[in-house]
Amino acid sequence: MGPRRIICLTEEPTETLYLLGEEERIVGISGFTVRPVQARRDKPKVSAFISAKIDRILDLKPDFAIGFSDIQADIAAELVRSGIEVWIANHRSVEGILDYVLRLGGLVGRGEAARRLVDEWRRRLDACAGRAAVRGLRPRVYFEEWDEPRISGIRWVAELVRIAGGDDIFPELAAEPLAKGRILADDSKIIERRPQIVIGSWCGKKFRPEQVAARPGWEQLPAVRDGELHEVKSPLILQPGPAALTDGLDALEQLIAGWAQRRPK
Repeated sequence: MGPRRIICLTEEPTETLYLLGEEERIVGISGFTVRPVQARRDKPKVSAFISAKIDRILDLKPDFAIGFSDIQADIAAELVRSGIEVWIANHRSVEGILDYVLRLGGLVGRGEAARRLVDEWRRRLDACAGRAAVRGLRPRVYFEEWDEPRISGIRWVAELVRIAGGDDIFPELAAEPLAKGRILADDSKIIERRPQIVIGSWCGKKFRPEQVAARPGWEQLPAVRDGELHEVKSPLILQPGPAALTDGLDALEQLIAGWAQRRPK
């Protein structure tokens, strides 16, 4: 049932299909894929995020390609012109991720398995929120997707921060679907909102807490003063798929719970 030869232009469909036991359908993956590790080892890498090896993809004779967001619109258009059916998902929230998994499961005839995964993740989300409620203390969190220019966290990240027990300091920007809508012109608003935790997840680049601490004016921030400058690796949190709802959420909870434990009694 459904497509038999799938190109995954981003990581989240790859990880989802492996979790559903349908990895044999995958004939090509994104070069940025790190989850699961066997996918990176076993599957041909045919794309980056904004570019793809179209000839290589066509050589693999896919009957379907799955990508994410407007950023992959040009890749999608070229594949469509080449006769390949394409699904570009555009989910930006936790509920959107859950719905995406259900839709992908239905597409490959594994709807019930997808439902079980989603039910399990809902229980994880609820349990995490319950532990946060017991802690009570909710730090102000600045999540930074990129450093130059400063880009704050996308919607599903802000939602996961809240579930894990923190409050994203830019909820109004999290609602912006495109990265350009979350660019901060300068640091004044960050300084004004006085984050108690700074989390960096610079896609493709190592987070440098010493560079963050040295930014002009940042010495007055509670997060800098208390040494609460942390990294969550981008593959765990910036892919709108299973990783964010599992290991990504766990990483956020660990940081926020650790912060709460270090507060004066």
